[in-house]
Amino acid sequence: MNVLKTVQNYYFYCGIEKDEYNAVKKDAYVSNFEVWKILHFLMAAVFCVLYLASLKYSMMETNRSFYLIGFLYSVCAIVCFFLLKKDSIFAQFLIYISMSFLFLFASFINLNKPEHNATTFIVLLVLTPMFMIDKPYFMTIELSVASAVFLIWMHDVKPINVWRIDLINAVVFTVIGCFLNVIANSLRIREFVLTRRIRIQRDTDEITGLKNKGSLTREINEFLENSSTEKGLLFVLDIDRFKFINDIYGHDVGDDVIIQLGGFLGGKFSNHEIVGRFGGDEFIVFIKNTNDLYSACKTAEDLVEGVSQSVLLPDNEKGVSISIGIAAYNGQEKNYSELFKKADIAMYKAKADPDKRFYIYE
Repeated sequence: MNVLKTVQNYYFYCGIEKDEYNAVKKDAYVSNFEVWKILHFLMAAVFCVLYLASLKYSMMETNRSFYLIGFLYSVCAIVCFFLLKKDSIFAQFLIYISMSFLFLFASFINLNKPEHNATTFIVLLVLTPMFMIDKPYFMTIELSVASAVFLIWMHDVKPINVWRIDLINAVVFTVIGCFLNVIANSLRIREFVLTRRIRIQRDTDEITGLKNKGSLTREINEFLENSSTEKGLLFVLDIDRFKFINDIYGHDVGDDVIIQLGGFLGGKFSNHEIVGRFGGDEFIVFIKNTNDLYSACKTAEDLVEGVSQSVLLPDNEKGVSISIGIAAYNGQEKNYSELFKKADIAMYKAKADPDKRFYIYE
């Protein structure tokens, strides 16, 4: 039973846990995109050379139309790669279509010399699975269907003794291709898992588990640099009299207050917002694609009230208060620093007003 479970795990999730696989799946898709984009340029070059050679050498003339079709397909695929998103399912689908095209091309080549064994087809059965990271059972279906179609197609075309050898080769090398795909996927997917863990460790604040300063700066800058985005709200907030809390209650309590605040912010905002600890007792919340000031005020009020009720000192009698500075992004600021300075100025104005714990930069 354990053996069957292990085999199932390798064929569905490349030998890692389902959650880990889903977390790195898009990274794998991007890798496939880059690899096959290069391969299509190579295919276009090879088919172009073969077509030009077929114009000169009579021995290659019979395959001339196949070479031309291969070149045209490769060019069309390259155009599609420039139009599709790297991590989209459509790009993955195009890659599987390209594999099917290569198997079909190998079959047409073999039609010209049916008395010969299908060497090109068999080579592709072994090579193509090495260039694709996906759930291995998809590749098993791809190779099995390709082999079945080839054998059925060639049954009445080839001499029976040649066809039987192709049958044996197709079955054996389909199994080998599937096995190699499982091995290649399990090795390469683990590299993505390791890279992701390193990236998370690098970008995560040790105390709160939220994004750290480096991650906040990078992600907000990426948003601001995107020419299609012209709206955003940056909230800069810190704990009032935090030094007093450390002095009276001790640094352990101060750290606990930071942890509580981090937990509150992490629970309040979803993955669509950028939330993290900038340093010390200062936190950042960046809400994308809105610059509605009424909504900003409502959010700030909810934060002030929520923190006072959720983040408590050891005696549980006093809640912690925060001050919030807000800066609206309207497509003018070019980097995070410009927007942060405005929100930071607003935060210190909020600190100067004991009755209103937030302020919008104007």
